[in-house]
Amino acid sequence: MGDNVYIVGVGMTRFGKFLDSSIKLLAAEAVTASLNDAGLEQNDIEAAYAANSFWGMFNEQHSIRGQVMLTPMGFGEIPIINTENACAGAATALHLGWTAIKAGLYDVVLTVGAEKISNEDKMLSFRSYATCLDVEEFPNKLEQIMDMINSLPLAVPPESQPGEGRSIFMDIYAFGTRYHMARYGTTQEQLAVIASKNHTHGYLNPYSQIRKEMSVEEILADKPVAYPFTRAMCSPVGDGAAAAILCSEDYLKRLKNARPVKILTSTLGTGRERAMDEEHIGTKVAQKAYQKANLGPEDIDVAEVHDATSFGELLQTEVLGFCPEGEGGLLAESGATRLGGRLPVNPSGGLECRGHPIGASGLAQIFEIVTQLRGEAGERQVDEARIGLTENGGGFLGVEEAVASVHILQKE
Repeated sequence: MGDNVYIVGVGMTRFGKFLDSSIKLLAAEAVTASLNDAGLEQNDIEAAYAANSFWGMFNEQHSIRGQVMLTPMGFGEIPIINTENACAGAATALHLGWTAIKAGLYDVVLTVGAEKISNEDKMLSFRSYATCLDVEEFPNKLEQIMDMINSLPLAVPPESQPGEGRSIFMDIYAFGTRYHMARYGTTQEQLAVIASKNHTHGYLNPYSQIRKEMSVEEILADKPVAYPFTRAMCSPVGDGAAAAILCSEDYLKRLKNARPVKILTSTLGTGRERAMDEEHIGTKVAQKAYQKANLGPEDIDVAEVHDATSFGELLQTEVLGFCPEGEGGLLAESGATRLGGRLPVNPSGGLECRGHPIGASGLAQIFEIVTQLRGEAGERQVDEARIGLTENGGGFLGVEEAVASVHILQKE
């Protein structure tokens, strides 16, 4: 492959519930911001990679989503490639753009993710998440998982049985969390520590959907969702868009006043059917990423990880090697993952507070890490951040993510 690849422009909308907006408007806001950030014009872009998961379900736009999203902005004639990889769609778009530049196909590309999930029909919003599973096999898999979890020596309240009124993903995460609790002694209080930390971080982030500080006690007292989760431990339903512009090393030399961030590695993997005690796909992808970047977990200064629930963050800190397996809760309790700690995790507030518009989340993570490495994060700035990591998962196959991605970025 060719020379280095750089991110030279990022942009995003605030995440939230925007019933009167549209995919086109959200995407246009993020793309325009990324072009302005890079000091480029629409005509400079040679190819675009667009991520979206649910537009077809909500508005019947099942095909040519990127073309419909971007041509109103004048992105005609260039290749526009659609990526759908559930929650990892935007990270996949970035991976494809990085790959194309490394291969020498293009010098400058746009990557964008946009999603609109909030709807007057709340149950339609919740049902949309179930399409990120093997729909045909899911009833059987759910029964198998329930049998396994019910065999654990862990008492749970009756409202934790799967039911209407929430995303099926909250139940899947709850199953994995209870397994972790039974195996390692992880506690609900540790999950609340993570959620409280992310509410503090999200309060400092003007792009966050939820900007409300909450104590550990308030987190635990919030509305139950699926044990051990309360509402404040779970990512909200919402809308938004994020974008990043990538360029080659040669193209970077043409830019004036650029604030580039180098992509050290972009690594993507696919999950598999496995037993709960077998190695996680995220571990394998992270190990490949560290090897390609010639780095280790100890070299990371700041990380954005996929925390659709607070257990997601706990698990990923273990998967990424930030602490030993089974000690993610202890790491959080130590304060290491807070702003000012040894390794701040999710300074944006994470999916729990920044929000989780499925097709946009991977690039929102990139936006945060680029902002951190540039030293432009304001009140949530991580001191002396030089190496940043994003981990973004998508969908489920059995007991693990269907898609796992890790990006490692470096300050120039």
